[in-house]
Amino acid sequence: MRLARSFLGLIVTFAACKGGDDRAGDSSPAVEERAPNPTCVAPERPPTTGEVSLAPAFDGLTFRSPVWVGQAPGDDATFYVLEQVGRVRSVREGDTTATLVADLTDRVDASSSELGLLGMAFHPEFVSNQQVFLSYTSKVGRTMYSNLSRFTMEGGEILPDSEELLLQLEQPYSNHNGGGIGFGPDGYLYFGLGDGGSAGDPLGAGQDTDTLLGKMLRIDVDGVEPYGIPADNPFADGVGGRPEIFAWGLRNPWRWSFDRATGELWVGDVGQNKVEEVDLVQLGGNYGWNTMEGSACFPSGDSCDKSGLILPVAEYTHTDGNKSIVGGFVYRGAAIPALVGSYLYADTYSGRLWALGYDPTTGDPSPLVLIDDSGISPVSFGESNAGELLIVDYIGGGLYWIEPAGEPVASTFPEKLSATGCVDPADPSQPSSGSVRYEVNAPFWSDGAEKERWFAIPDDATITIDEATGLLELPIGSVVTKMFRVSGQPVETRLMVRHEDGGWAGYTYQWDADGKDATLLLSSARVDLGEQGLNDQDWSYPSRAQCLGCHTEVAGRTLGLNVAQTDRDGQLEAWAAIGLLAAAPSAAIEPLPDPHGDGALDERARAYLDVNCAMCHQPGGPGLGGLDLQREVSLAETGACDAEPTAGDLGVDDARLIAPGDPARSVLPLRMAALDVNRMPAVGSNVVDAEGLALIEEWITSLDGCE
Repeated sequence: MRLARSFLGLIVTFAACKGGDDRAGDSSPAVEERAPNPTCVAPERPPTTGEVSLAPAFDGLTFRSPVWVGQAPGDDATFYVLEQVGRVRSVREGDTTATLVADLTDRVDASSSELGLLGMAFHPEFVSNQQVFLSYTSKVGRTMYSNLSRFTMEGGEILPDSEELLLQLEQPYSNHNGGGIGFGPDGYLYFGLGDGGSAGDPLGAGQDTDTLLGKMLRIDVDGVEPYGIPADNPFADGVGGRPEIFAWGLRNPWRWSFDRATGELWVGDVGQNKVEEVDLVQLGGNYGWNTMEGSACFPSGDSCDKSGLILPVAEYTHTDGNKSIVGGFVYRGAAIPALVGSYLYADTYSGRLWALGYDPTTGDPSPLVLIDDSGISPVSFGESNAGELLIVDYIGGGLYWIEPAGEPVASTFPEKLSATGCVDPADPSQPSSGSVRYEVNAPFWSDGAEKERWFAIPDDATITIDEATGLLELPIGSVVTKMFRVSGQPVETRLMVRHEDGGWAGYTYQWDADGKDATLLLSSARVDLGEQGLNDQDWSYPSRAQCLGCHTEVAGRTLGLNVAQTDRDGQLEAWAAIGLLAAAPSAAIEPLPDPHGDGALDERARAYLDVNCAMCHQPGGPGLGGLDLQREVSLAETGACDAEPTAGDLGVDDARLIAPGDPARSVLPLRMAALDVNRMPAVGSNVVDAEGLALIEEWITSLDGCE
């Protein structure tokens, strides 16, 4: 699982859908009256395209960072949902709210994107014994653990005090925890664990059978306490390896499942930085990590001995936005006959959904793209007792049924920027008459691009302010537009749209070669701007899933529209005066300083980290490491100062995330300077922010401690 190059990856630490390096200049002229907005109103969401469609389950009910959904034996009506923070909820069709089944936040550590409540399994005899098993991470001091525990249910609730800890494993890093659990057709409990984290398997866990890391485990929970060992496990007698091991050589088997018809074990194993793989896992099998990544030798370009290693059934590379596989299920339902027997899987970053069948002529695996860009961030699949499949959206928090596509539905979403109503049709590089330009105090880095910003809200609506956070709450129907220029030429326009269902979505328009209009992209893309006569640099266009991966809910989705950013030159007061804003802010929220202005070094550096990092690195965000880089948090409370890195030390001796006085030992600026797999931001940026990097290095040099 990873979220920032992890799944739960999806994921990332600086914004992929963010602003430019344009300096905060003069605000646009004062507006004396509110202009009507007849054209720039959120259009309907585009339908999912492909062989199947996604239909919101449970009337669109959403959850906080859901990571798993499933049913218990003997109850075809109730679904259970795991929220990463440590809560279990239940829901039935027709429910308007979910029922709290268990609150384990007192023992679950979810401080990083791959930590938390990760897996759930019901005993095969659940109807009679009411036993439930949960997998979660915890922390004691600075030591992290993966835990597998048995609980008892009573009256529809999991009793927290009934916990019986079966297995606890120390984790060296905060990523690659796996965490999926489930009972096989043999009645034994299986537990998937990653290699321990960092990058490249520095501990060699994948091929080391004396550790449980990087393995698929199998235990008998009905045997001797705390558990028994199945007699046919490869090292059942403890000779040659740990007796719990079923198979090994796995990097991070985040999500996996058994085919209910054949009993085969299918695993989606998350790759390093090139290949994602699907494995058909067998007893005693070695799946190659870290000798191989997918079917290729690791590191790339090396030669390796593949004898005795089992190659993937299918794999795909990190192209078109793909970065992190999510294993699913072999479809055995009745709703989509054409998919029966096919293994479904997805990618967290691209939002793509595949079905793996077999070529009837050759018998070879034959992947089929079912949905090219779902617009969500898949993190897990769920299987109903009837064999129908759900998909879990980590970022949006929703659950979706996978259904037959039926007759193709034509999208009404504008294919051309000029048709959105949010720009001047005669000159799509300029805003529509009903849009409002705005400026920010501390611009985001976006690979050297100049940036313009405007928004539009429905005529009968106003913007409100959350006085506690300073976030501007734009009403349903709002559209926020961001224009990116390189060497003065428009290259991309992004729309953040708040749809009728209340959810936000991001849409990317790539400017046409003639510079007269821009075309909606259906997935991510990367182009060489040098071939267009602009700067000699690559430019990344984010997918819709990638947009929401950085425009996080905890940061308010629009990122720049908050009091700290927009309180400048009377901008907020002017909006309140003409009725755009319900009222000017009453709480005292200090405006962000320009990171490259003439303010105090500490304040400028913290503003830079707040703007470029904190949308992910704050409580409730998807960033790794449990960091909180919001500017109002003290340095000691960020979790970064003098802290050992949990996701790799980049080969630096005695590395720290921030080593006071020593930027050379500080992983934070080193990741800012990287352009490989270690880069932060992990997606959407291909150019190092030299000025921003110099600022952070100067600040770290000035530190003499963490107070």
